[in-house]
Amino acid sequence: MKINTRMPKALQPYYKVELMSYHDQYKKGNLTIAWNHLERAHVIGQKYPYEHSYIHWKMLLFGLKIKNIKEVIGQIPRLLIGGVKSFVGKIPVGNTGGSNISGLKPLPIQKDIRDIFTKAGIEIL
Repeated sequence: MKINTRMPKALQPYYKVELMSYHDQYKKGNLTIAWNHLERAHVIGQKYPYEHSYIHWKMLLFGLKIKNIKEVIGQIPRLLIGGVKSFVGKIPVGNTGGSNISGLKPLPIQKDIRDIFTKAGIEIL
């Protein structure tokens, strides 16, 4: 069993860029683009309990903001167990984290995000 606790320093700047981009787009009212940055941050951070849980928290708040009850309800179990799954290394790699996708379904990782993992020296699987 692989236990993950902290996001490696080499990966943190990429995660933070996605969060900053999310906040910028959210403030501008570009909600679709903002959501895409949350999904990207989820893929980058899903192996690490704090970062994974934080993104689900942001997704829950986003669902509340846009009054999407399906998203809000879908984020609650993800918020409660996502970090635990990260901690024990049992994540669906590439999953974008929204309630429109099963929380158990792995997804292909976009090439530019795969490149981020490579640059940071992080093994995807």
